[in-house]
Amino acid sequence: MVRFVGAIDQGTSSTRFLVLDAAGKVVSSAQREHRQIYPAAGWVEHDPEEIWQRTKEVIREAMAKLDLSPSDLATVGVTNQRETVVAWNRTTGKPYHNAIVWNCARTASLARRFAAEFGVDSL
Repeated sequence: MVRFVGAIDQGTSSTRFLVLDAAGKVVSSAQREHRQIYPAAGWVEHDPEEIWQRTKEVIREAMAKLDLSPSDLATVGVTNQRETVVAWNRTTGKPYHNAIVWNCARTASLARRFAAEFGVDSL
């Protein structure tokens, strides 16, 4: 039985799923964009529910192209978009707020203050 490897690439502007064969060749893929939310100048957020939905969609789509089932995957790897962060309720699994994206500038002044007060190396 041929086994495949899946890769979730959750990026800043889209989510992609790749299926690779035993030789490491991409044999199927799917990609969907997600919204960029700008609640204030310099702020960037993503809707975590939308990202999760896009992730499920691209996995289904890429797997369907080859008529694969989950048991055909030996493993799945995940890459993500740097320091983007989201907090969620551990009981419900629901996010408390949109994800704060790595390129959001809302904490720039705080980072500068901490760097001046504690030194860059301590950060």
